Amino acid sequence: MKKMLVWALGSLLFIGCDNDKATESKMETTVTPAGTKVETPPAAFADAKYADIARKGVAALSSGDIDGWMADFADNAVYLWNNGDSLVGKAAISAYWKNRRTTVMDSISFSNQIWLPITVNQPQSVEQAGTWVLGWYMVKAKYKTGKTMQQWIHTDLHFDASDKIDRTIQYLDRVPINAAMNK
Repeated sequence: MKKMLVWALGSLLFIGCDNDKATESKMETTVTPAGTKVETPPAAFADAKYADIARKGVAALSSGDIDGWMADFADNAVYLWNNGDSLVGKAAISAYWKNRRTTVMDSISFSNQIWLPITVNQPQSVEQAGTWVLGWYMVKAKYKTGKTMQQWIHTDLHFDASDKIDRTIQYLDRVPINAAMNK
């Protein structure tokens, strides 16, 4: 038994070392005009201005200023939820949220916000290269039914070359939302 444990730990160490080498080999090297080699990691922290855009957006959404929130979206934006639902185009996203804020919800607030801006230089799977902001926050919403809903939500925002949001992916639980919407 002791030999198996040592073998298993040794295997994990070996696998871990191989993964480190795989990551290192994925780093791109560029040469500057001065002849200096610069390695580009698969991902890195992005400018904090992207987190500020996200923070400003949820503040506008919370206040009911959908036009203000939508100002940072690209015309061809896509809004996706983890259950497979989606909206395509700035106009469709705006219409959905205007309806939601006026006929479905009395209020929505965001607290305990964490925003992490990153630049994906070399996608590792299906994500797009470019600037992303990963967000985690507590949402509390009061619905026209008089019921409230509270849950943690995770949102990923991708920015295009004009610093406009062209992709939103939101991970949430529909069960408490549906329960709050039912009379």
